Amino acid sequence: MNDAAPAPTPAPAPAPAPRKRARVRAPELIGNGGWLNTGGKDLTLADLRGRITILDFWTFCCINCLHVLDELRELEEKHRDTVVIIGVHSPKFVHEADHAAVVDAVERYEVHHPVLDDPELATWKQYAVRAWPTLVVIDPEGYVVAQHAGEGHAHAIAKLVEELEAEHEAKGTLRRGDGPYVAPEPVASDLRFPGKALLLPSGNFLVSDSTRHQLVELAADGESVVRRIGSGVRGFAGDSFSEPQGLALLPDGRVVVADTVNHALRVLDLETGAVETVAGTGRQWWQGSPTSGPALEVDLSSPWDVAWWQGKVWIAMAGVHQLWTWDPAEGTVEVAAGTTNEGLHDGPAAEAWFAQPSGLAAAGDRLWIADSETSALRYVHATDTGYAITSAVGTGLFDFGHRDGDAAQALLQHPLGVTALPDGSVAVCDTYNHALRRYDPATGQVSTLATDLREPSDAVLVGEDIVVVESARHRLTRLRLPEEAVRVDAVAHRTRRAATEVAPGTLRLDVVFRAPSGQKLDTRYGPSTRLLVSSTPPELLAAGEGAGTDLFRELELNPEITEGVLHVSAMAASCDDDPANEYPACHVHQQDWGVPVKVTADGAARLPLVLAGMDDEG
Repeated sequence: MNDAAPAPTPAPAPAPAPRKRARVRAPELIGNGGWLNTGGKDLTLADLRGRITILDFWTFCCINCLHVLDELRELEEKHRDTVVIIGVHSPKFVHEADHAAVVDAVERYEVHHPVLDDPELATWKQYAVRAWPTLVVIDPEGYVVAQHAGEGHAHAIAKLVEELEAEHEAKGTLRRGDGPYVAPEPVASDLRFPGKALLLPSGNFLVSDSTRHQLVELAADGESVVRRIGSGVRGFAGDSFSEPQGLALLPDGRVVVADTVNHALRVLDLETGAVETVAGTGRQWWQGSPTSGPALEVDLSSPWDVAWWQGKVWIAMAGVHQLWTWDPAEGTVEVAAGTTNEGLHDGPAAEAWFAQPSGLAAAGDRLWIADSETSALRYVHATDTGYAITSAVGTGLFDFGHRDGDAAQALLQHPLGVTALPDGSVAVCDTYNHALRRYDPATGQVSTLATDLREPSDAVLVGEDIVVVESARHRLTRLRLPEEAVRVDAVAHRTRRAATEVAPGTLRLDVVFRAPSGQKLDTRYGPSTRLLVSSTPPELLAAGEGAGTDLFRELELNPEITEGVLHVSAMAASCDDDPANEYPACHVHQQDWGVPVKVTADGAARLPLVLAGMDDEG
């Protein structure tokens, strides 16, 4: 027995004080479209008091918004008793202001939290949001404590949620329990928001049944189900898919599948039904990642469509606004066109800009592209020095509509599919116009082949017929290719966002970034931030365009240009702030803004864009 007095137990180290946070009262949630996923109840901020609320400002056309929906799924499940995610649907395109389309999108993308339909951007304006997607965190007492724009913030928000849970548990202001989400009643149908279709050598159709995470083989009638391929559960292992989209037949008879949310290409053996991963790691590509190499070692980002052209599989890489290729013989992937900047810029493939390319069609010496966010029809063609990109229809990110006639003034609205026709023209699935359009390169004319389709996303030729994937009607629709065009009244639209008024002369651009708690900007290997600025028209900026590593910039506005769009792309990499860790975990935060501006005498001299944190000068 030891009679010595026990050593005194050291007092526990005091817990670190929570970081000081700006306290801004959260504005009320309002939207004329009403609420979804609440069982018919309208929610107010008072109903959410005691919970940590995350507002996700999104629109269903936006690939970055879809990435954020997937980023939030783990957080949503892990903190279900303390966190309420509210999707605030804030439309860019006219079609996205249609309430029925929002209802469809909520089901299509498996949004399992309440959604406020805000067609007039009322709540967007109240929270001074400038970009899709934007996440706003509200504490249990109803104060805004953080704002994040773009992708890559899930880890930072998870850390903040843990801090808020501890802080408000101690204060007695945290209320745990079930949230306000009420699941809608499921609807039975053979297909649910199908994406793309492929005519098989047998005469049957293979369809990507995107919301059910399967491929479905239909008989030649386009209706009878022959078989289903895939587990039907979102996943990457075995034969599971995650929102598959594009399909293309390989020369050996197998089918390559764009497994979109798995960020991968899969190959289906039609004889055995076996599914094999041939490209991608299952992880999303981020700036700084390899852009070429062994296919199974390189990350991809939301491949949306695929086409066999000139001995390779071309990939519409919607997630990074590029075209890539996969070479089955070499087992490699590489970037084929695009800089990752979002917009419409033609020229040499390496210098071109795209905006969510979502449909591909090979036709002889051209590869046609449905470039959805620019509402454009474009194509790849060979030159003496490589490949080049040319736009046939479309002018940029902010002009769209339904207008036929000369291609230079014709308008589309967020097309997702393109199909080569036997006469050398192309059919365009003009998705948000619910129409099938036609562009004839010989005459330079755009016409309308059919209307009253519901979000057509792809089409395949079958003899003299064209079979259209009516995604929002959950079916294939067979049409006889008309000899005459349908007459439609022309309509033109511009983005619904109001322009930001800025003063003439020097404009201070500040991208606000606050590293998440426990992290810092890591400069051991050079700058960890990037800022790229350009404008439409290019003449808007007299100085300040180009790339740099500071997250601020002095821009000189051209006094002769009174309105336009500033294109700003920012990236910041933050790493764990632990000197003892030789290999700290790092995270990339990135966002692209297209900010409509109007130059006025009493406009602002500073333009703040919040990447992460709060604007202390706002």
